[in-house]
Amino acid sequence: MQHSDVRSTHTQGWINGFIGVLIFSGSLPATRVAVSDLGPGFLTTARAAIAGLIALLVLIAAKEKKPDQRQVRSLLIVMLGVVLGFPLLSSLALQYLTAAHAMVFLGLLPLSTAIFGVLLGGERPKPIFWLFSVLGSLLVVGYAVYQGLTASPVGDLFMLGAIILCGLGYAEGGKLSKELGGWQVISWALVLALPLMLPLCWLFFPQAVGFIKPSSWIGLGYISLFSMFIGFIFWYKGLAQGGIASVGQLQLVQPFFGLALAAVLLQEQVSMGMVGVTAGVIACVIASKKYGRRL
Repeated sequence: MQHSDVRSTHTQGWINGFIGVLIFSGSLPATRVAVSDLGPGFLTTARAAIAGLIALLVLIAAKEKKPDQRQVRSLLIVMLGVVLGFPLLSSLALQYLTAAHAMVFLGLLPLSTAIFGVLLGGERPKPIFWLFSVLGSLLVVGYAVYQGLTASPVGDLFMLGAIILCGLGYAEGGKLSKELGGWQVISWALVLALPLMLPLCWLFFPQAVGFIKPSSWIGLGYISLFSMFIGFIFWYKGLAQGGIASVGQLQLVQPFFGLALAAVLLQEQVSMGMVGVTAGVIACVIASKKYGRRL
């Protein structure tokens, strides 16, 4: 592949990754809206079951070839990370935390994804890439400390676990997307989860359906269709095209898109300090893009 073609593919990866980040930005606010009425158990299983049924129909319509045994093992890791692990742990965390505080942890997700990209995908970013990656993460976390956000240690631990598992699922899925394709990876991972998610969804189904607010059902609809399926189509394609560690840095801006949505949906205050931090984070993302190529 010529150098111009490599650059074009890398740029396309960043565009697809950015679209995925925009879609994912609504995940925690939508989960926060829905979890109080629907509960973390039903929310986790319902979003996976709904998205899994859609994915099954798409795979059948496209007449996709079934993955081989090695690919299935990889898909199980994806399922653990992004279909079960992150949705469940973040839903549990949001019973203790505000959406704003939970989104602070998303600033650590690029670093988690990059580390697993090195461990699983064999990527070798330049040392200066790690400098900007860590700096961007510290800016996000430092902003939370400066704002004096308080939270439950239990909720913090749930979110930390969610970030670790999500980084694992992102890296493994990005690597496998080079073989199967982005939408195929998330589709097969969701289908593999269906035998577990469907009965659990029935088990956790809320009893007092009549008292559930319409906003909670809308939140469930968003995280099922967009966060659990459509967003991953763009995200995994972007990771495969532009590199797991490099494109993964786009997640540094996700907390701020999410906070903007939280301000609209949940009436959470967005301070002017966030604007300055956002500019610093975007600068780190640009630098990470420049230096995110392999050694």
